[in-house]
Amino acid sequence: MNAADVESFTNPSHQNLALLDFVGDKHSMHNAIPLSVAALIAVAIIVIGCFYFVSPERITGSFGLKPPASDADTRAWLRPKGIRDIASGLVVLTMMLTADRRTVGIALIVFAIVPFGDMSIVLGSRGSRSKALSIHGATCAVMLVVGLLLIHAI
Repeated sequence: MNAADVESFTNPSHQNLALLDFVGDKHSMHNAIPLSVAALIAVAIIVIGCFYFVSPERITGSFGLKPPASDADTRAWLRPKGIRDIASGLVVLTMMLTADRRTVGIALIVFAIVPFGDMSIVLGSRGSRSKALSIHGATCAVMLVVGLLLIHAI
């Protein structure tokens, strides 16, 4: 790591921020679309997390598994999923404000393991195949494509 790398890490300028990265860039649409989709994914997972935290019994049916019992113990077990979803979305949004688009892309690729795991759990538990593929599988695919676009791998 050279002195310029250390300086850009300790004193990030607006040129290194993912959300501002496309402003003034001649390829602004190339960056704006994947960044917009990344922000949309982050906000959507925060909203889903809020539902799991506040009222888990209202959203569990959309996951693709048979809804669990609606007792207080089950609701308590579902709330940590909400907290994790909220935190995941906030991490992506925070990275968009503080890091470059490549780092945001890498984070999206890493976070794609979550919907892939959810899809695998639903399919492995003989849950709704259509929800596993259309909700979790599609989310995983979109996250991977957007992540790869942001790191300019595709």
